[in-house]
Amino acid sequence: MARPRLLRACLFSALSAGLVASLASGPAQAETAPRAAAAAVTTFSDTFDGPAGTAVDSSKWQIETGDNVNNHERQYYTSGNKNAALDGQGHLVITARRENPANYQCWYGTCQYTSARLNTSGKFTAQYGHVEARMKIPRGQGMWPAFWMLGNDLGQVGWPNSGEIDIMENVGFEPSTVHGTIHGPGYSGSGGIGAGYTLPNGQAFADAFHTFAVDWAPDSITWSVDGTVYQRRTPADLGGKTWVYNKPFFLILNLAVGGYWPGDPDGSTAFPQQLVVDHVSVTTSETAAGVPIRGLAGKCVDVAAANSANGTPVQLYDCNGTAAQQWTVGSDGTIRALGKCLDVAGGGTADGTLVQLWDCNGTAAQKWAVSAAHDIVNPQANKCLDVKDNNSANGTPLQIWTCAGTANQKWTVG
Repeated sequence: MARPRLLRACLFSALSAGLVASLASGPAQAETAPRAAAAAVTTFSDTFDGPAGTAVDSSKWQIETGDNVNNHERQYYTSGNKNAALDGQGHLVITARRENPANYQCWYGTCQYTSARLNTSGKFTAQYGHVEARMKIPRGQGMWPAFWMLGNDLGQVGWPNSGEIDIMENVGFEPSTVHGTIHGPGYSGSGGIGAGYTLPNGQAFADAFHTFAVDWAPDSITWSVDGTVYQRRTPADLGGKTWVYNKPFFLILNLAVGGYWPGDPDGSTAFPQQLVVDHVSVTTSETAAGVPIRGLAGKCVDVAAANSANGTPVQLYDCNGTAAQQWTVGSDGTIRALGKCLDVAGGGTADGTLVQLWDCNGTAAQKWAVSAAHDIVNPQANKCLDVKDNNSANGTPLQIWTCAGTANQKWTVG
């Protein structure tokens, strides 16, 4: 979505020299967000437990310091627990204050505000999975909280070539709306690709905790709020520009004050303001062993005649516990049985294209996103695994079809 935003300046005072580079600034029909199928594996978790007033866990987070001229933000990010501290009740509280206790100097002169920004660079990176934070955001003109990610190769390739995934941003003049955006080469800043999500009935995000997440697979990123999907992006959305999201990224949490996009605080803005974070987690959807995938009439996804030859049809059949019905769902986006991958025939994207078993080859025809709404989506086609003609008879072939939320497109893994 177009908006007047430039890159967020480099603030990594604690980063290695190799990462000191310019940083980025930081709609679909409602459905439920993709989540880890079967046994989820947690690769990162912080529930911010600890005594009130203590700083964040330094084994997980580092604190950035400084100002940001690139966005004309007004805050100075401080170190330690000055503006980011645990509250003793299982929350991280990032506080923005109208103050300058140490004569901090900003791009515009003596700084008027302090706040905090944290990242996991050098401590944790993610590549695919379910990335979420449960937070209560601040309110008021000029407030700009964000939960986002940057490519771990930032120091080598710079921004926007590193890629940026904004999981949640809010600007204070939109109290009911949050935004999710990707930025990359040729589509950065105000040219970033994304969408907004608005609460119904004039509710404000600052009034309660909400869970902001992306479900990230090869060639697919899906955004959700409180489990409701509001957009999905794939390389097809980039108009031929480069998809730079199939690599490791690190996490960032911050609360900015002012800047080109939110505008500066005014007389209506009360301080202090707080971004309260209940938890941050990253989980993957790797299954440890084969499990059934059940669908229409309680029947199972089945490899016809348990034949592992390339091109064998995948069908609906009575669940029988055989190897032909034991599937693994990987964080690489594949769904596998009999040592091979669930594959869209010919890499097709049209409604009615059949699915089959085929040698795993890393192509988009073999990438799937499994959702807690019980959809199995091929991101390349942006279509759902579907029982042909809604027919529950044994041997009915499976295909891809435009997602419609119907019973013949609903699946339970495990």
